[in-house]
Amino acid sequence: MKSRYLRPAVDTPEIYLYRAPVDFRKQASGLALLVEQELGRSPFTGALYAFTNRQRNKIKCLMWEDNGFVLYYKALAEEKFKWPKVADELLPLTGEQINWLLDGYDISLLKGHKTLQYEALDSTYYMP
Repeated sequence: MKSRYLRPAVDTPEIYLYRAPVDFRKQASGLALLVEQELGRSPFTGALYAFTNRQRNKIKCLMWEDNGFVLYYKALAEEKFKWPKVADELLPLTGEQINWLLDGYDISLLKGHKTLQYEALDSTYYMP
């Protein structure tokens, strides 16, 4: 895989995807105001918030870092981002998922196997 240097870190602790399209004339202060007023969250916690425009060909990520906002912006030349459908306003993501989204993958399809919890071995389960 190609190294990407200007990307959200995979170990970013809190990442949220805002599902509704946003007016991309908004800069860092406008997006921070959206986080605070529409989502009822503090934009100063260090959480990363990802937004897209109506055409789904641009992404802005907003994050507070110590003494100011970091605004990450990516505009696709030809294609569109595979943005999850609007259900709840926010969708929590992992660092890996936000980078998959930036690479063009449909993150709603990238789900691993479910975690299984067993108390004891069933008699029908046999491994030689």
